[in-house]
Amino acid sequence: MTQTTPTALFWSPQLLQYDFGDYHPMHPSRLDATWRMIREFGLDSRPGVAVQVPEAAQDSELGLAHTAEYIRAVRAVSDDPGKEIAECGLGTEDTPGYAGIHEASARLAGGTLQAAQALLDGSAVRAVNFSGGMHHAFADRASGFCVYNDCAVGIHRLLEGGVSRVLYLDVDGHHGDGTQSIFWDDPRVMTISLHETGAALFPGTGFATELGGEQAEGTAVNIALPPMSDDAQWLRAYFAVVPQLIEQFRPEVIVSQHGCDSHFRDQLTHLRVSVDAQREIMMDVARQADRWCEGRWIATGGGGYDCYDAVPRSWTHLVAVAAGDPIGLARPVPEAWREHIREAYGTDPHPSMGDDVDLWWRSWEVGFDPDDPTDRVVMATRRAVFPLWGLDPWYD
Repeated sequence: MTQTTPTALFWSPQLLQYDFGDYHPMHPSRLDATWRMIREFGLDSRPGVAVQVPEAAQDSELGLAHTAEYIRAVRAVSDDPGKEIAECGLGTEDTPGYAGIHEASARLAGGTLQAAQALLDGSAVRAVNFSGGMHHAFADRASGFCVYNDCAVGIHRLLEGGVSRVLYLDVDGHHGDGTQSIFWDDPRVMTISLHETGAALFPGTGFATELGGEQAEGTAVNIALPPMSDDAQWLRAYFAVVPQLIEQFRPEVIVSQHGCDSHFRDQLTHLRVSVDAQREIMMDVARQADRWCEGRWIATGGGGYDCYDAVPRSWTHLVAVAAGDPIGLARPVPEAWREHIREAYGTDPHPSMGDDVDLWWRSWEVGFDPDDPTDRVVMATRRAVFPLWGLDPWYD
C-alpha cells in the first residue's frame, strides 16, 4: 500500500540560474533532467506532495551560517563578475563569478531554509530540495562549486525555531567539510560524512580523527573509504556506524545531503557505487526519521556529474522515498524522458531505475577483518567516536 507523507518539494526554473558555464561539471541541465523525470513519474502531483517555489534567502537569513563580510563579497562578485576575491574562494576555476551569482546561490539556500520552516510550522513532515546540498561552502568562503551552504542555513533555522538536536548526514562522494566546519563547536548538531578518503580526493579532509570542538567532541563523524569502494563496502560502512550513532544522539530532525557522485559512472570520484545502493541509504534515512524524528526529514542533492543518467535517477528516487512512495529498481525509465535526453544531449540513458546489480553487503555482526581496508576504516571511526557515546567499538 502506498503511504503518503506530507512532503514539500522545492522547484523553480530559476534554480537553473546557478550556472558556472558550459565547461563546468556542475551544469544546471542536471537539475532540469531531474525535474523532467520527477514529472514523468508524476511525483510532483502525488497526494501529500506540494511543490513550492524557493525564494532567494535574505542577507539576514544567509547570515545564520555566513559572515556579513563574505555575503558582501559574493554580492560584489555578482555585480562585477570579473572580480576575483581569492581569500573568499570567489572568481576561481572551481567557483567562478558571474552576473547574478548572489541571487542564484541565495535561491538554492532559500529552498532549504523554507524546508526548515515548513517542518517547524507543521505544513510538511518531509522536504526535498534536490538543487541544494552545497556542503563545501564555509562560513566565510566558497569552495568546491558551493557558494552558500544551504544545509547549514536550514539547520540554523531549525535550531532557531526550537529544535534541540539535528543530525546532518552527508553521503556525497566528497567530504562535507563546510558543514562540518560551521557546526564544529555546536553539540546540538551531529555531522556524519561517508565519503572517499581525503588522501585521494578533494577536499583532502574528513578523517576519523576529526571529532568536533572541545565542547562538542564526538559530534563530527567521518567514514573515509578507500578509492574504488563499491556497493558492498559502501553499505557495510554505513550500517556499521550510522544507525548506532543515530540511536545514541536521538535527533529531532534529520537533514541529509545525497550527492550522487559516488556513482560508478561519475568522473569526479573514484567510487563504484550504484543507484541501487544510493537508494538503499535513502530508504534507511526514511526509516531512521520515522523511528526517531516522527518522520521529520529534509533531503538535499549535492554533487553528481553524470548529469543525464545517474543524477536524475538517483534524485528521482530521493523524492519518491521522501514522499513515502518508493519507485522499484526494476521499473523502466519513462521512454518519453529517455527520448528527450537522446535528442537534447546525444546520450542514451540506462533503461531502468536501477543499475541491474546484486545489492549485497556483509553486516558488521559477522565480525571485523583486519586485512580488509574497509573494515580498517570502519574500525578507525568506531574507535574514535563510539566510546564518546558509551558504545563499544568492537561490539555495538
